[in-house]
This record gives sequence, C-alpha cells and structure tokens, in this order.
Amino acid sequence: MTLDHDHVRTSAADRSVLSAGWRCWLKADVRQSTMGTVEPLPDRSAELLRVAVAAHLGRYSGQSRVHTESDLRVFLSWCAHHDIDPLAARRADVDLFVRWLQDERQFKPSTVSRRLSVVTCFYRTCVIDTVLDASPAAYGRKPHVPAESPTLGLSHLQFEAMLVAARTSASQCDFALVAMLGLLGLRIFEACGSNIGDLGEEHGHRVLRVRGKGGKMVLVPLPPAVGRAIDTAVGDRSSGPILPNGRGRRMDRHAATRRLRHLAATARVRIRRMHPHMLRHTFVTTMLDAGVSLRDAQIAARHADPRTTMGYDRARKNLDRHANYILAAYMAAGT
Repeated sequence: MTLDHDHVRTSAADRSVLSAGWRCWLKADVRQSTMGTVEPLPDRSAELLRVAVAAHLGRYSGQSRVHTESDLRVFLSWCAHHDIDPLAARRADVDLFVRWLQDERQFKPSTVSRRLSVVTCFYRTCVIDTVLDASPAAYGRKPHVPAESPTLGLSHLQFEAMLVAARTSASQCDFALVAMLGLLGLRIFEACGSNIGDLGEEHGHRVLRVRGKGGKMVLVPLPPAVGRAIDTAVGDRSSGPILPNGRGRRMDRHAATRRLRHLAATARVRIRRMHPHMLRHTFVTTMLDAGVSLRDAQIAARHADPRTTMGYDRARKNLDRHANYILAAYMAAGT
C-alpha cells in the first residue's frame, strides 16, 4: 500500500519522537541542529520524511522504540549536516555515514553494526510502503563483530565485594540494585522499570513480574536474599518504583550507573568502567561457574540464542586458559 501522508495519522508518541533534536531540520525554516546550521528541505519532502519516520517507529514499542529512535536520529542529523535528503540518499552516502561512525566518532564495531541495521530497517520500511523503489542501504557492509562479548564482567571475589558494599551502604536501594542486576540478571531498564505492584506470589514462589524486550512479561523468582534486599528498598511504601532515586522519583540508568561506580570505588573493585550491563554479564558467568548448565543459564538470562550465552563466557575462558600463564610458570626460575 502506498504511504500517503494525507491518510496516515501519527499518535502522540509518534509526534513526541519527532522532537527537539531533529524535528528542527524537518521543518521548512532554517534551524540550528546539534551538528551545525543546515539548509531546509522542501515542504513536501520534509512532510513525507516525517511520515515515513513515524511509520517506521510505529513498528516498535517500549525500549526497542526508544533505542531505534535514538540510532535513527544520529543518521538523520548526519544527513542534515551534510545537506542530504534521506529519501534521496545513495548507497555511497550510507557508506560515508558508516565511515564517519568508524573514523570520526570511533565507535566500536558492535555500535556501528547496530546503527547501520537501524538505517537498513528504516529504508526497508520505506520500500515496503512504496516511498522508495529501492533501499540505498541494501548492500551496506557491516563491520565484523567478534563472537565473544568485549565485556568480561566481575570475578567471583569482585562480585562478592560489590554485594557487601551494597548491603552495608547508607542508601537502602543500593543492595536491591546490585541484587536485581547481578543475582536476577535483569537488564537495567527492567530493573528501573519494576514497580512495587509487580511483586507477587506464584505456586509458592515469591516472584517479580518483569516487562522485558518487546514488551514480553516474564515471572522471575526471587531468592530470599534478593527478596530481603527489595523489601529494604521498598520500606513502608505501597506503590511506586522499587528503585527510587535520591528525590523519590524513579531511578534511571544514569543514576544507576553512578551508584554502581560509587559502590565499586567503595569496594575497591579495580575495573576500568563500571556499567549496569557488567552485572548482567556477571550473572551469566557466575552462574556457569556455579555449575549451572548452559541451557539453564540461557533460560535464566532469557537469551533467544544459546550462542549469546556462550559469547558471554568465551572471553573469560580465553583469559583463564591463556598460554602466557603456562610460559611464565615454565620460566619461573628465571623470573
């Protein structure tokens, strides 16, 4: 079906994402974008692009929509800075965008690959809606992404030190934050998005109802230690987020990252850059160390592909078995 902007209605959510950062250059007048002054697009082109973007974002929901909008915004801002109409872009333009991500912004291959995938999916939607005859990103070359995860996670002793520091912290939410990420394996948006009303019981188990990727609802059982940590964070509140920030509002991923880095410094965990996903990574590797099978670890982590779970563990095993240790032991007499 042909996409006609006269017959497409955008919801409030659609209109909200076409906001400050890049709506400025979709309008007909000249504005100052985040990458410099850009020339306006013709009214018809701007309107068609606005509807095409809204139609594409309408295919997503929840955090998937938020992250897709964020990555697509980068491409549209780049197009605006280089005076390129996204709906008239060529394959060479997409290749230049990838080169810019690699050389000027120096993003990791996984980030470049993800953002190129978002651009490719956007143009695929434009082809489906007959906005374009062919996709300029159809033959884009993605950078090679290593199979193993670059994040190594925490060792058993480092994780234990983080738990002790969180349990003895003056903040009542610190222990719940570390426990939900490291002992339940929740993603940061799942932990921050959990509410007191999501706590319950099922078949004799205390559980937390979690909204995961794609809006899927899952029941996560709460071990006694995690249940106590959550009870401490909740206190006498009967509603609201499980993890509030210092102002009593819902904690976001930025506040969570700051708390984790503070706890890492308190526990003297020497790690280059602490971030929430590191604890989810630790959840998988520590579980495998404890003797949990790969299949059970995959189910607990809610990975669709077992190769994802294996990738979490492969980099750590490569270090543990590295030949440097054997050589150093062989030459111990001289060193």
